[in-house]
Amino acid sequence: MATASTPRSPIESGCPDGLQYVHPVMLKNFGNWDYHVRPRPGVLCHIAKSGDKIWTVRVGTQRILDLFTLRKLCDIGDDFADGHIHFTLRSNLEYMVDKEEKVAPLIEAVEKEGFIVGGTGNSVAMISHTQGWLHCDIPGTDASGVVKSMMDELIDEFKKEEMPNRVHITTSCCQINCGGQGDIAINIQHTKPPKINHDLVSNVCERPSVVARCPVAAIRPAMVNGKASLEVDEKKCICCGACYPPCPPMQINDAEHSKLAIWVGGNHSNARSKPSFQKLVAAGIPNNPPRWPEATAIVKRILKVYKESAREWERINDWIDRIGWARFFEMTNLPFTKFHIDNWRGARKSLNASTHIRF
Repeated sequence: MATASTPRSPIESGCPDGLQYVHPVMLKNFGNWDYHVRPRPGVLCHIAKSGDKIWTVRVGTQRILDLFTLRKLCDIGDDFADGHIHFTLRSNLEYMVDKEEKVAPLIEAVEKEGFIVGGTGNSVAMISHTQGWLHCDIPGTDASGVVKSMMDELIDEFKKEEMPNRVHITTSCCQINCGGQGDIAINIQHTKPPKINHDLVSNVCERPSVVARCPVAAIRPAMVNGKASLEVDEKKCICCGACYPPCPPMQINDAEHSKLAIWVGGNHSNARSKPSFQKLVAAGIPNNPPRWPEATAIVKRILKVYKESAREWERINDWIDRIGWARFFEMTNLPFTKFHIDNWRGARKSLNASTHIRF
């Protein structure tokens, strides 16, 4: 095992050696932790088999951090948290300290700078999301802005542990790349086939790759105005946007026809029930920056009903399985339309229905 004094030699691939930055108490008890408790929302205490303890304070951030904010967070870590910090997958910052008396001053310093402590236990976790326009090359919306707007409205549910179970929310700025299965997911929804700039296709796109990329075989080669191009069978097209990354002239983003859709019930865990795919519950929601009020209102409505009617420890998918989809739409006052009926037969019935992947 590499230590801080003898880091492994750098290599040209792979991530840096993270162990050199790990808190000494964590390094000492690596692989020998016994259990953990939550003294208060946003704080975890892990106890090792040796009796050593370490406290973790989880801090929510706005995900896209500027240099000055990062420096401020690092200064807090240097002054109050033994100089050790850690970022989670959901862009929370975690400070680790080895004494309980360090926790309160750390939280006070964090909150004084305008940050929040929470995200543990039965709370609404910080929303995980894709990069959006800031970094990604194929987005249909700005996922970062949607997250900021929604977390401004859901901040109390992040700071408290009052939900029936943990709630994971995800966003995706396109339909084919990032995102994932979430208790609630907010995804872009293209509603029109791509518009093709035939003058650019032959210069920019490798046509066989674009044809192969389409999951429903809706794209085929064509000659347009004497130039090699592509055409789309709009009766087959499902408006997924898979053709846009290998061929930008097939522009599918549209200010009017690219909407948002909300899905619920996705779950990777098999702690109490099998993993489940998320299901569409609201479609055609206006992609309305900068605050996305329509999408935020629907998410808040779903969370309110879930919080009031779910049993203890029920995830959203378990709650819906118990009450039924008809009752879910009735309680949330969401319209049920023909677009909610799953009549697509392109996937196997049991596709990834459990943690044992089968084909």
